[in-house]
Amino acid sequence: MELRQLRYFVAIVDHGSLSRAARVLHIAQPALTQQLRQLEQELGAQLLHRSAQGVLSTDAGKVFYEHAQAILKQVGDAKSAVAQSTGKPTGTVALGIPQSVSGAFALPLLTAVRQTYPEISLQLTEELSGNLIEQLRSGRINLALLFDDGQLGAFATTPLVEEEMMFITRADSRFAVRGKSISLAKAVAVPLILPSVQHGVRPRIENIVRNAGLSIDHVIDINSIAILKSALQADMGATILPVAPVLSEIERGAMRAYPITCARITRTISLCASKNIPLTNAAVAVERLVLEVTKTLCASGRWLGAQSLMP
Repeated sequence: MELRQLRYFVAIVDHGSLSRAARVLHIAQPALTQQLRQLEQELGAQLLHRSAQGVLSTDAGKVFYEHAQAILKQVGDAKSAVAQSTGKPTGTVALGIPQSVSGAFALPLLTAVRQTYPEISLQLTEELSGNLIEQLRSGRINLALLFDDGQLGAFATTPLVEEEMMFITRADSRFAVRGKSISLAKAVAVPLILPSVQHGVRPRIENIVRNAGLSIDHVIDINSIAILKSALQADMGATILPVAPVLSEIERGAMRAYPITCARITRTISLCASKNIPLTNAAVAVERLVLEVTKTLCASGRWLGAQSLMP
């Protein structure tokens, strides 16, 4: 198996067509087809379904595509690590950010990287935290902000912030709070729009509610932050989340966030890297900037509800 075969296969999947991939790769389509056939023979599995409309990955092809991407990413990182100097880091750095954090953190970090290290190309991946863990483990991303639920032992971690979760509604919602805060019992008595139990903050919320002798009876499960916000705007219910995902809506007065009394619900966000895959100089530089940007956002109050955990 050769690296060029991996590049060819990834290009075919990305472009959805042998002919389009051949044009991008600047090779003849028969030669590309032959390389694909050799790859499938070596693996002993069909990787693609071919049709007049293009190609689709088989189940085996989907698995191989993820590994091929990770291998090519690590090869590129290795080349960058050899070529770049510590004084002027260059190259591509892939950073994963959970959907519920990107609203507060993504733009400040992107701005800081462009100003401080213009030679670094920062690729931000916004995903559910569960998906980011697998991408970091396989080497498809260099760094990730992850929720520390006690299951991050496989990674090198640096705790960044502790975020307080609040009761959030549309500004003129029928579920809005008359005072400045709400008790946990009253918060869980209304219909709640929450991420599903497989991702994000839901297990943390349910554990605290259960320990308080309460239960959540009316839940709308939504894993997309965009759809969750639309459901809030439609006044289908309230949510219990950190402020970061709805920061812009709160700043313009479209939504309101209320502290929850009787039981403080928080989550810890850590910066994570692989223990097995070395970071390039560019990734180390971005790692340092993540810490600096986090401190600045917390100190200025721009990351609402977040308390820095760094000295």
